[in-house]
Amino acid sequence: MSGLTTDLARRYLFGKKSTNSINIITGISIFGISIGTAALVLILSVFNGFEGLISGLFNAFNPDLKIIPVEGKFLDSNDELLYKLNALPGVTKASATLEEIALFEYKSIQEIGMIKGVDDAYLEVTQLDSLLIDGEYKTKENNIHYGMVGVGLRNKLSLNIDDKISPITVYMPTRKKKLMGTKDFNSKYIYPAGVFSVKSDNDYQYVLTSYELATSLLEMKNKASFIEVKISSDAESDEVKASIHKILPKVQIKDRYEQDEVTLKVMRIEKWISFLITGLTMLLIAFNLLGALWMIVLDKRKDISVLKALGLGEEQVKWLFLKLGFLITVVGIILGFTIALVLYYIQKEFGLIGVPASFMMDSYPVKLKMHDFLIVFVTVFTIGGLASLLPALKAAQNMTILRS
Repeated sequence: MSGLTTDLARRYLFGKKSTNSINIITGISIFGISIGTAALVLILSVFNGFEGLISGLFNAFNPDLKIIPVEGKFLDSNDELLYKLNALPGVTKASATLEEIALFEYKSIQEIGMIKGVDDAYLEVTQLDSLLIDGEYKTKENNIHYGMVGVGLRNKLSLNIDDKISPITVYMPTRKKKLMGTKDFNSKYIYPAGVFSVKSDNDYQYVLTSYELATSLLEMKNKASFIEVKISSDAESDEVKASIHKILPKVQIKDRYEQDEVTLKVMRIEKWISFLITGLTMLLIAFNLLGALWMIVLDKRKDISVLKALGLGEEQVKWLFLKLGFLITVVGIILGFTIALVLYYIQKEFGLIGVPASFMMDSYPVKLKMHDFLIVFVTVFTIGGLASLLPALKAAQNMTILRS
């Protein structure tokens, strides 16, 4: 009996109806489902693209693991500690960094930002040089200290990277107070060597320079704000964390995701809110399916009576029209997936939809994930089933009586 209802559902969908308008309404419902399905897939792919893009930029600025002090602002750091960390299984390189809020002045323009002193191993831990949009990476050469400036801070200071004469003056309060309770300022010169862009708030805050200059400004030695660690590709992050905790028990260790957890969580929330809004739009589209099924039920009243007379029960009639609704939904989903894949390929290869010229790319990034197709299929299929339920119940209650 199940095979009979399935075969009848297929015939009712593709067979000729008594009224041509029913064919039109059915076609419109399939088209609406396909467009809604394609929209859901493409929305998820765009957010996946942005998430991958932002994560990639953060990954170039952030280390695999960041060791953070639990108490106070600084960690004790020395060559012996770095040697022990570098000797751990899975650790490729460890780098001590020192950062603090400072005042930057360039040609009488002053801005507050963050100075970050990095050692010689820093470039092996991160890929900051891949984020440079102007100049080159260097922190010290011939006893002259250089710096890499975030593009946002560069703009606020009206910095000319090609000006090799005018330095950035960095001011930081001394650690010793005067008799009246006030503080003097330490000052150092940094010559801008490069400009980097992470496309985040870091662009408006950071100036990276040598670890030596940062320790001199802060008047401290063998201290670090963080120890940044690069691990090998085959190493397990949790195992490396456990090894580090044996050396440094009173620290917090964050991986790449945890370092930018808030930003990525916000992006994912936005992604699923957009999916939900489009899903609610699918409910409106489902009214077309409900209308099409209702019209088919009215058109097939005599057929239903014949089927009941031949022994088909109300439950089988109900499943007949539920299967018809599922069939229309599945056809719409398949067409929607096809449309989404075609548009995805066009966007990926040719950048059909662009973004403003001031942004970091020419077109919207897209990335498809297989589990997104499953999520969309379940969502649309469920909506189609709910829309099919009322006409199916109505068909099961059909009371048409055949007369000779």
